[in-house]
Amino acid sequence: MRSFETEIENPIVERDIIELADKIAAFKNLQIDEEKFRSLRLARGVYGQRQEGVQMIRIKVPYGKLKSNQLRRIAAVSDEYSRGRLHITTRQDIQIHYVSLERTPQLWADLEKDDVTLREACGNVVRNVTASETAGIDVNEPFDVSPYADALFKFFLRNPICQEMGRKFKVSFSSTEEDTGLSYLHDLGFIAKLQNGVRGFKVMVAGGLGSQPRHAETLYNFLPSDKIIPVMEGVLRVFDRYGERKSRAKARMKFLLKDIGLEAFKELIAKEQKAIELKTVAIDSDAYVASIPVNVATPSVEIKDETAFNLWKSTNIIPQKQKGYVAIGVKVLLGDFYTDKARLLADLVDQYAAGELRLTLRQNIVIPFVKEELVPFFYQELEKLGFVEAGYNKAVDITACPGTDTCNLGIASSTGIAQELERVIAAEYPQYLKSEDLVIKISGCMNACGQHNMANIGFQGMTVRTPDKLVAPALQVLLGGGNLGDGNGVFADKVVKVPSRRGPEALRRILNDFEANANGLEFVHYYKEKGEKYFYNLLSDLQDATNLTQEDFIDWGEEEKYVKAIGIGECAGVVIDLIATLFLESEEKIDNAKEALENKVYSGAIYYAYQSIVNSAKAMLLAENKKTNTHAGIISQFDEFYIASGKISLDTSFSDLIYQINAAAPTKEFATKYINDAKDFLQKVRLYRESATAMAAETV
Repeated sequence: MRSFETEIENPIVERDIIELADKIAAFKNLQIDEEKFRSLRLARGVYGQRQEGVQMIRIKVPYGKLKSNQLRRIAAVSDEYSRGRLHITTRQDIQIHYVSLERTPQLWADLEKDDVTLREACGNVVRNVTASETAGIDVNEPFDVSPYADALFKFFLRNPICQEMGRKFKVSFSSTEEDTGLSYLHDLGFIAKLQNGVRGFKVMVAGGLGSQPRHAETLYNFLPSDKIIPVMEGVLRVFDRYGERKSRAKARMKFLLKDIGLEAFKELIAKEQKAIELKTVAIDSDAYVASIPVNVATPSVEIKDETAFNLWKSTNIIPQKQKGYVAIGVKVLLGDFYTDKARLLADLVDQYAAGELRLTLRQNIVIPFVKEELVPFFYQELEKLGFVEAGYNKAVDITACPGTDTCNLGIASSTGIAQELERVIAAEYPQYLKSEDLVIKISGCMNACGQHNMANIGFQGMTVRTPDKLVAPALQVLLGGGNLGDGNGVFADKVVKVPSRRGPEALRRILNDFEANANGLEFVHYYKEKGEKYFYNLLSDLQDATNLTQEDFIDWGEEEKYVKAIGIGECAGVVIDLIATLFLESEEKIDNAKEALENKVYSGAIYYAYQSIVNSAKAMLLAENKKTNTHAGIISQFDEFYIASGKISLDTSFSDLIYQINAAAPTKEFATKYINDAKDFLQKVRLYRESATAMAAETV
């Protein structure tokens, strides 16, 4: 398992990979249970998939920027460990499937040779930091957000304050007020702003999709760029302490803010400031390694189909602020492409562009820094790869999650219906090939990985029952969502639920009505004008499940009769903790704190000690079947049940002991004291637990 040790230059990364290998071995030897193991592997990008015995691997691509050598490395890994297919996600990651669990440490080690990581791609951590795919080249941007997204990603990777939160945490950066990073549906969203010549951001907080979408609130209208990391640290500390941990359905940031309100949330952030070591973090944008386009002669090109070429140019060429250059949008059907094309694409951008690609939130690829005179040549070369389908980011460019293809939570096919709807639009509504107004998105379940509930027209996988209890695949039709810009958006209404096979007819009726009656209005405004009831009446007869045919029971892209089969979702990284292992974890956290102290990372040392103390208290409360939904709740309950009752004696209240973290600055002296407090507390509660267990045994 450890043949890769000497191949990793970074000792921190090497330790991560060895830890994964060791935990896999412990899991296989029944030394740790499946739920406990799940938490660790998810934070290393290893995710169970629908098919038994294999894993989906999520590869983290910060803000979607992928260098050509990194793409080649990912292609090689996919060929070696998977099936040669790459999937671009709606968070600018790349996923590969059908990977053996035992091979994941070596896979990770291979990726790290080109600085590609799996760390914190899944699990209850800060997920991939996304950004506008045109960052650095956008003609309307006040400045390039890439250095800021990069700095934030690096600061919080492996940061102890965000390794064991109640749920995942998502962050985005938008280059312009168009908000192409979709800040309004993120836990934290940053929109680039200039104020009196100072770079900064409008900051949105606590947005989210899922079954209960929530619009983010404005945390700051303008925050100087040197404050974004300290503010995010404060937000994460509050989320870690007060966020729900037991009920998966309520464990996101949006529920915390809804419960306590924006002003109370700001007060909690303010209380954390003394514990935050760095009050400002200046981000040196000039030191950021930007793309450098190559200087090459223009090869001679003969375009065989000028009509197709001109159509492609009208939909797939993106203006670029750098004079003489454009970017090319590559439409990737459902985000899926293969390693043979990936390698050729890497060679192309190396030799004729700037040696990089951008992965987009709509599962596509952008090639920046293409000299204008090279556009015909790129068209010719991309055509050889099958990458010149017109309609980049247009109505015909439908976003969809993997659905029932590989996802445990998929209820109905996303990819099959997406392909059919794209076919319908291309064949019957060619005018929408150029329309940026209509945004169509599909998810295989309510979790909204396909972002269906922020689309103009969205579809969500469901089921429908016939009067005689037969189950057929269905689609919830959602209408009226859209991005309004500058952190404002609207979520779609659930209008009707139709059998999946009637999805194309539902789309036809919506488009026909829009064509006939919109009179130039964008769809989001047209829907608002007409209202939900109007569209319900337009589509309501398609809901009838009394007259289904045999074909209605076969999902799109399938040949067999539909069977509803939902596995256990892993997005939350739910862990069922056992008391004995919690005490061991507390010891590990104290060891981590000591190591951080030796490395003079005092803030990290203090936070590890805090985690140890609250972890030990959680173990004691679980022993008495008490609720442990939040860290704040654990602290108050421990005081009530153990301290106030006199069962355990401390020199102070438990709250005062643990909340020293907010009262003291992160110095070496305080870190040393706090670690000793954690050690003493663990020893005290362990002794109490052993005594109580022995007494209980005697009475049996």
